[in-house]
Amino acid sequence: MSALPIPLQTVALLVASNVFMTFAWYAHLKDLSSRPWWLAALLSWGIALFEYLLQVPANRIGYGTFTLPQLKIIQEVITLAVFVPFAVLYMNQPIKLDYLWAALCMLGAVYFIFRS
Repeated sequence: MSALPIPLQTVALLVASNVFMTFAWYAHLKDLSSRPWWLAALLSWGIALFEYLLQVPANRIGYGTFTLPQLKIIQEVITLAVFVPFAVLYMNQPIKLDYLWAALCMLGAVYFIFRS
């Protein structure tokens, strides 16, 4: 991955991390709803391990190129970008106009964090 520019490495790793995070946090609501909560927790922790194996290097690679607040807002934007398709396609949630409004609010946050 070192041939890629640092911002692209950071974003790619954070996107992959967020896919694991989203499944770890929410997939059990659909797939394990009839199983004990502790089983869902154990499986979620197992999935979350892969999240951390991507997220920690992403932040270490990106820190210095991005400030800490910039890394955080990048993470939040990616979280929303991953969560919406997950909610609609995997969890069969309806598409809502509120997702657009949330995305516009995030764009405002990106502007303010990156403007200096």
